[in-house]
Amino acid sequence: MREFLSDKVQNIKPSGIRKFFDIVSEMKDAISLGVGEPDFETPWHIRDEGIYAFEKGRTFYTSNSGLLPLRQEISNYIKRTQTVTYNPQNEILVTVGGSEAIDIGLRALINDGDEVIIPQPSYVSYAPCSYLAGGKNVFINLQAGNEFRLTPQELENAITDKTKVLVLPYPNNPTGAIMERKNLEEVAQVIKKHDIFVISDEIYSELTYKGTHVSIVSLDGMKERTLLINGFSKSYAMTGWRLGYCCGPDWLIKQMTKIHQYAIMCAPTISQYAAVEALKNGDDDVKMMRESYNQRRRFLMDAFKKMRLECFEPYGAFYVFPCIKEFGMTSEEFATKFLQEEKVAAVPGTAFGDSGEGYLRISYAYSLEKLKIAMERLERFVNKLRQS
Repeated sequence: MREFLSDKVQNIKPSGIRKFFDIVSEMKDAISLGVGEPDFETPWHIRDEGIYAFEKGRTFYTSNSGLLPLRQEISNYIKRTQTVTYNPQNEILVTVGGSEAIDIGLRALINDGDEVIIPQPSYVSYAPCSYLAGGKNVFINLQAGNEFRLTPQELENAITDKTKVLVLPYPNNPTGAIMERKNLEEVAQVIKKHDIFVISDEIYSELTYKGTHVSIVSLDGMKERTLLINGFSKSYAMTGWRLGYCCGPDWLIKQMTKIHQYAIMCAPTISQYAAVEALKNGDDDVKMMRESYNQRRRFLMDAFKKMRLECFEPYGAFYVFPCIKEFGMTSEEFATKFLQEEKVAAVPGTAFGDSGEGYLRISYAYSLEKLKIAMERLERFVNKLRQS
């Protein structure tokens, strides 16, 4: 038989996150700090709305764009948090998680050979989705000295006459970095100067621990050149409901909806009804979870300080990104040895791009009890490495 598989698909590496998750799932007494999934259950009033929708037989397709009441609530949410208005009729698309929005957004924007700037370390999906869409990936290696923020000079240096899209991944996975208003304003000047389009992934927008999240769409002249992506997985502990959304100019949403139409049809109906309830009455739940995450964040930073492990202070998402360069091991070697000897799974920084070498991603979307045990094991592990 001849070779039937696509060259492009074969060239894509499997996710570096799942590798360690799969190993730890079969290891007795192991602790996994590798997966970015809230340990909270979906708040009961949201689950109850999903149950009610099921009982009422609301199990049919919705419109391709999603339930209009949900799109209206998304519009209301963006308006009250960012003072920006999106038309629910033609500027909002409900997707299967934020991941689908990333994929179809890039496919709707990219022609073969267009350059896509991707700051790294960052979420694992951007580069393969761009590659599959025919884009040429241009990586910016973010620096710990800049708190892993994208600087205007770094962006300027990466731009060519083929640059079309900038992925803006803040609050950032895996580093926990954020972009404050002044940082966004500086970067926005470069974006407008070179006429670049932005995909702003803001899935962790509600998990910000320094002030409140600022979206680039709230800046003058940026709404019309930005696809804002968000969802319900992280903020409302709704990962398995598989629901996200994107907001953008009508000309882009129209084309994305065509791809969504053929590939997906519509996002899960019962999830959409539950999401209406989340946006209407879920603010207190989000606040409770954010406060709990912040407590865990402070605990981890204090633990790193005590064990003399260098780590810049993150102010977003639910990840820390400690530096392990002092041990003279690659991130993969460190994570593998840590898992084998102490039965704790963390993700090598290189899973999020080459610039993650020398770092480790630890998720604090786990109970404080588990985190305390894991930090005791990490302290023992690094002390052994220092003595060897």
